[in-house]
Amino acid sequence: MRYGVIAIFLGAGIEGEPFALAGGVLAHRHWLSPLAATVASIGGSCFVDQLWFHLARHYRQSRLVQRVAQRPAFARSLVLIERHPVWFVLLFRFAYGLRAVAPVAIGASRLSSRLFVPLNVVAAIVWGSLFTALGYWIGPQFEAAEARYGSGIAVATVVVSVLVLVLALRRGRGG
Repeated sequence: MRYGVIAIFLGAGIEGEPFALAGGVLAHRHWLSPLAATVASIGGSCFVDQLWFHLARHYRQSRLVQRVAQRPAFARSLVLIERHPVWFVLLFRFAYGLRAVAPVAIGASRLSSRLFVPLNVVAAIVWGSLFTALGYWIGPQFEAAEARYGSGIAVATVVVSVLVLVLALRRGRGG
């Protein structure tokens, strides 16, 4: 698993839960340490959200930021940020449909960096720890499915994960 930690870091940052869960499954199989998988999930999530926040904060007029700002979830995010800034930052990772636009919306809002950065770190720790632990917990079920259906289940899981990542990257580029 030479590149497993890197894949989890990038995947957790770009696409989120599937990669944090995969990190937990890999840790259960002893292919990665649980700590390495958890830190990679936390780090990827935190890093990408910081990146989007600062891009939106300093390059609001860029085409990339403007494209994200056109999504319907962006306007909903701004309303929620103004009403409940602390809760929004702590919980957006868990809200389907807000995950991709929330850090950009936070960066475009009036929320200060001094508040966002520590909240983002705390939220990433909770999120990464939870989903990696969940992956570790479902590891035995994954192994049972692999024993029953053969290594095809692992290959199918990898193929689906790669497709999800590619589609997320294409969606992010507007492709």
